Amino acid sequence: MVFARLRLAARSLPVAGGRSVASSGRVNAAPCPHRPPCPGCPRFGEPGIAPRARAALDAFAARAGVPAPEAIDASGFASRHRARLMVRGRTRTPKIGLFQQGSHRIVDIPQCRIHHPMINRVAAAVRAAARDAGLEPYADRPHRGALRAIQVVVERRSQSAQLVLVENAAQPGPVAELAGPLARELGGALHSLWWNGNPQRGNVILGSAWRHLAGPEVVVEEVGGCEIAFPPGAFGQSHPALADRIAQSAQRWIPDGARAVEFHAGCGPIGMGLLRRVASLTFNEVSEASLDGLARGIARRPAEERARAGVRAGPAAQHIDLLAQTDAVLVDPPRSGLEPALLDALCAHAPEHLVWVSCGLDAFLGQATALLECSPLRLRSLEAYALFPFTEHVETLAHFAR
Repeated sequence: MVFARLRLAARSLPVAGGRSVASSGRVNAAPCPHRPPCPGCPRFGEPGIAPRARAALDAFAARAGVPAPEAIDASGFASRHRARLMVRGRTRTPKIGLFQQGSHRIVDIPQCRIHHPMINRVAAAVRAAARDAGLEPYADRPHRGALRAIQVVVERRSQSAQLVLVENAAQPGPVAELAGPLARELGGALHSLWWNGNPQRGNVILGSAWRHLAGPEVVVEEVGGCEIAFPPGAFGQSHPALADRIAQSAQRWIPDGARAVEFHAGCGPIGMGLLRRVASLTFNEVSEASLDGLARGIARRPAEERARAGVRAGPAAQHIDLLAQTDAVLVDPPRSGLEPALLDALCAHAPEHLVWVSCGLDAFLGQATALLECSPLRLRSLEAYALFPFTEHVETLAHFAR
């Protein structure tokens, strides 16, 4: 089976050695006021992708006989349009930010330069409103306190923020009462306001309970030439400019008139634009929130495009039968990579074209190596995106074809 070979492939992944394999230049940036101890930007000021990722991708491309991938980035400053921030501290001095490395101690980041300025503005408003209301921030060890976290998403078209307040409760309590003060403080800068309940211990940020408090139900972004709807519980990329570029690049490898399938489709940002020119496109997704966004996005398309769209809900591995009658496949799996059953099915029933978007480099390199060994597919193009600037993360886009 394919996964029997993945451990060998993973062990062979190269890492950066003594030579520099990424650009040695640095962005002309003032020092970050939150470093240390903020762990958010371990490569602060360094352009492109991390040296280890650069070396690993170069070696993979060389083995597959294609040119080394270009590292595509954009200004990291003010690029993050989506953030989940923890709330800890004391009633009179709440802190909103990130956990320090390996701990539940908070780094307050009121002046984060990677955030869109609206995120910092909203976080400051929440900090002030919670303090004025005497709201107790969450404490992990005693599992006490009301306000656990916030999620802020900035919609580009309106430059306003969707805000989710996460409460340590199963039903709305004092945290929901912040809605009025926040609406008055933020005014038109507030796109919408949501309450989320998470009464469970652990590191999961969002709970299963939701309450819509104000504003539109979804953030709408234009990605790949289409309006994509993102409910607050659905996954979305934090760097929308580069995410749009990934979608446009991925779409160009799918031929006109193809019968296409997209596994792990999310709200549809990668594949939705293909409805203009493919014969059919079946989206597969498991998340309820993403399926909601996907349905809303399809509903925004013209009637002739809606007729070409289908949706299969559930885990990707339960829908591998879709490969029997398809010409082109798109996959955008989680960091852990493709499900074993889906990878095996792609080897056994290789489509004419496979477009793979990956957020987990090690999983991608191991699984893509196995795919090349067990199928007639060959790597045709490889791209790397610095989707999370100044970090070790790299987003990989690959096109395989027979």
